[in-house]
Amino acid sequence: MPSVKALELKQAVVSEIKDKCENAKSLVLFDYRGLTDSEIKDLRVKLRENDSEYKVYKNTLLKLAFKDMKLDFDEFLSGPTAIAFSNDDVAAVKVLSDVSKKNEALVLKAGYIEKNICDKAKLDEFAKIPSREGLYTMLAGGMIQIVKDLSIALNLYAEQKEGE
Repeated sequence: MPSVKALELKQAVVSEIKDKCENAKSLVLFDYRGLTDSEIKDLRVKLRENDSEYKVYKNTLLKLAFKDMKLDFDEFLSGPTAIAFSNDDVAAVKVLSDVSKKNEALVLKAGYIEKNICDKAKLDEFAKIPSREGLYTMLAGGMIQIVKDLSIALNLYAEQKEGE
């Protein structure tokens, strides 16, 4: 039978996981086996730059935390699993997806984005979404085009009226 102290430590870790999950906008579970220390350090730096972080917990503690939160990730919690927490909906997904393309050792398993559990295919779709700045640029470009077309039409109309 585990000691009271060991149980308290485990409960503290489960509480930590739940707090991090509840405060994050998105979660990504991934397998990190095969990454070197320098690759892991680079991954941590890239995640931090995108307002994200990752941590490795025992699967049993993750299962307990997810059970308390009523999330069903049991099928994805086999083998070593790391979890990335992000304050952006897709920042961690984009970083992990980019790293996994360059390094086959990193494998995305599942995620929790917009209050939905996502499998690897859905995570790949989220990774293809342009960044917030890219979306703003696309929106601004579309708005400028409308103004440009309007100014051309008004100019042609003014020239037509001058000719009459």
